[in-house]
Amino acid sequence: MSTIRIADHDGGVRLLTLDRPPANALDETLLADLSTALDDARETASVRAVVLTGAGAFFSGGFDLSAPRRDAERSDALRVLYRDSHLRLLTFPKPTLAMLGGHAVAGGLVLVLACDYRLGAEGDYKVGLNEVAIGASFPRVAMEIVRLRLAHARAAELLLGAAVYPASQATRLGIVDELLPAEKLTDTVLRRAARMGAFPREAYAHTKAALVEDAVRRVMGESPDADARSAAVWMTPESRAARARQREKIGKSAR
Repeated sequence: MSTIRIADHDGGVRLLTLDRPPANALDETLLADLSTALDDARETASVRAVVLTGAGAFFSGGFDLSAPRRDAERSDALRVLYRDSHLRLLTFPKPTLAMLGGHAVAGGLVLVLACDYRLGAEGDYKVGLNEVAIGASFPRVAMEIVRLRLAHARAAELLLGAAVYPASQATRLGIVDELLPAEKLTDTVLRRAARMGAFPREAYAHTKAALVEDAVRRVMGESPDADARSAAVWMTPESRAARARQREKIGKSAR
């Protein structure tokens, strides 16, 4: 069973819903399923725009910290899969819209930011990039997405402060373009996606490619040494201890 639900709507809008309970956490299966869904939407001529959202209370909680420890080979493969799936989303030649109605933390928020246009619901949920607090480094593709989408001061606040904010702060931080009443979110996002999807597709794809070109070049130009240094951050004693505390905290909150 796929971790991505697919539904087509009027105007050529395809809705992709992350569906890996309880937190739509990122792992090999979800990232591979997302890549497959994006490839299919790219090749399907009737799809004019894609909306990405999450099922339940989460858009996505980021990497699955409960997953068994991976050996070096599997860790390397996961980093490649993470990079490639995020590049698929960032460079997708049709309009992509994030529909944010639940918690989006760490890698989950990076997925939101990888979309061209982002709308959120007013509500009681959290957003943030707390990787530093849990001893995680940012893959180069994640860092480039954040730098591309956010003003430097807001990126520094989120990345280095590593706080988790109420959704009401999402517009100030630049995470979403607008916050809407929850009951209006889906209709508004689908309507705006249809509008953007009606633009001449070649013009949209060309302009988008130019906007993300420099970021993509930096991602693909990352050296093996730089990638290894990033991976090593996860392995330090302090980083391991920080994630152990986070797993314990998540376990207690789930009881």
